[in-house]
Order: sequence, then C-alpha cells, then structure tokens
Amino acid sequence: MTEFRQIKVGEVSLRAVVKGEGPLVVLVHGFPDSWYSWRHLIDPIANAGFTACAFDVRGYGGSDKPHAIKAYGLEQLANDVAGLIKTLSPGQPAAVVGHDWGAPIAWTTALAHPDRVRAVAGLSVPYTGIPSCSASEIINELFTKKGKFFYMHAFAAERTAENELEADVRGSLRRFFYAWSADAAPGAWPDDKKVGDAIFFRVPDPAKLPNWLTEDDLNYYVNEFKNSGFRGPLNRYRNHDRDFHYLQAFKGKRIEQPALFIAGELDRVLTMFGDRLPAMRAELPNLQGLHLLPGCAHWTHHERPEAVEKHLLTWLRAL
Repeated sequence: MTEFRQIKVGEVSLRAVVKGEGPLVVLVHGFPDSWYSWRHLIDPIANAGFTACAFDVRGYGGSDKPHAIKAYGLEQLANDVAGLIKTLSPGQPAAVVGHDWGAPIAWTTALAHPDRVRAVAGLSVPYTGIPSCSASEIINELFTKKGKFFYMHAFAAERTAENELEADVRGSLRRFFYAWSADAAPGAWPDDKKVGDAIFFRVPDPAKLPNWLTEDDLNYYVNEFKNSGFRGPLNRYRNHDRDFHYLQAFKGKRIEQPALFIAGELDRVLTMFGDRLPAMRAELPNLQGLHLLPGCAHWTHHERPEAVEKHLLTWLRAL
C-alpha cells in the first residue's frame, strides 16, 4: 500500500508521497497524469540520499480541486510548490523537477521563489524566458485563425472538453498516452484536423498498450480521473492570458539556479512552436545538462525511466 500525506499549503491540501531522508526533491507531474507518473523514480531518488516528494497537482487525484479557472494559474501552482518546500524542508531550498505542465510550474517556481529552489529540471517542456505575448495569441496565429485544430485550443473549451474526455475516461487516456508516445504509428495524432473537430477524432484506439504502460498502470489512472474528473487539469489550459500578465512582473530576471533539461528526441512539444532549444540555452545561464533521448517521445520518464534516473541522479549528486 502506498503511504500518502495530506499537506496543507495555503488555500489547498495536496496529496503527496514522501520517501527518504536528505535534501528535498519535489516532483511535479503534467497532464493527464498523477504523482504516480514518478513511480519509477521515487525509490531511486530516496535511496540515493534525498527526500523524494511526488504529489498530485491541485485539481488531480487526492489533492484539493478548486472550481474557479483562475485557481489554476502558474502563480497559484508555483505557490503550491513553494509551500510544499517550506513545509517539508524548512529553511532549506529544494530541487524541483517537472514534466509536461509540471515543467513550466517548476521553471516558474524557480523564477518566482528563488529562495525556495536551489536547482530546477524540466522534462519535455523547455524554458524560453519571460513571454512577449500570451500563448493564446501564438495558438490563434499559428492554428486557430488558419482553421487548424490544436489540442490546447480544444482543451480550453469549458465543459465541451470535459464532456468528451469524461464520456470514456479509459479510452481518452489510452488514446492520449499512445498517440503522444514513440510507439504511435505515423499520423496517430493527426496534423490535418480542423477547428471544431473532436479531440480524439481520427486518433486511433490502440489494440495493445505501449510496453511502458501496463494494464495495472492504466487502471490506476482511470480510477484517479473517474474520481477527480478533468475540470481542474483542463483549467491549466484556460490561464494563458493570466499567466502572461503574471510573468511580466519578472521581466529582466533569469533563472540563475543550476538547471537540467531532458526530453525525447521524438517529442512533438519540442517543435510545435518552432525550435525552442536555442532560446532555452540563452535563458538558462546555469544549464548543466541538455539530454535528448533517442527513440523517446513525450512521456519522458515513463518511456525511458532508466535514462532519466541516470541523468537526474548524476545532476542531483553534483549540486
């Protein structure tokens, strides 16, 4: 049985798995995920002499789920991570590691709470500095105005997105995990869909799960999302403008802490807004490692847990 802790952080209570003794390492998951996404890394981090904390981001699993969209801005989510660090490591900063949406949360926590974060690592989503415009404007220019479907635009449709994902939780998760993995057939996530198409229109339901995702893993995720729903997770996609305005307060500031980036070479996140790696190299003056994993796509620490463990522990031990 997994032992959970409920940790009160400001306005919310967060469910966390905490193991080990030593410097704190906070693990932040993305969409559609859970503390469980770090299942392969919690014990290795703890056994290496650190305290590993993997938690459910607000809106997910056993953590609180505020209803309001504005409760899921980067400001609130970074405050949650900073609050966890204050509670679990009073007086000592922590390393923060995030995947998918967890990466921007980790980057933002390092930027906004430098006293709490001694080092930061992102998986899949690079850091490119303080934005010059809202992500919603970029999505509108590159996709929506041209009539092209883009999942972030579809996810932002309040109630419509929830209804589709929750109508078949198992099928939604199975399709999403498969289509964004290196196991997917070409075109599994179609690039020629139109604005207004359903999220999973022409996205195949795989006959067999990828090797890195067992039926037991999928069952865990299905139970979590059947209990929690998708509103909280989808609200993250409804805060682009709010995030943009919040981040303007940090103009002229950079993330100075030791940083690490790991991603799959096949991860479409790296190219969907153009090549963002050069900007990340420029914006992270203390970038200590940039690792692109061959044959790996979006689910970095799911698909290649051994490689992520190696790079992450090498970096953590050298801090």
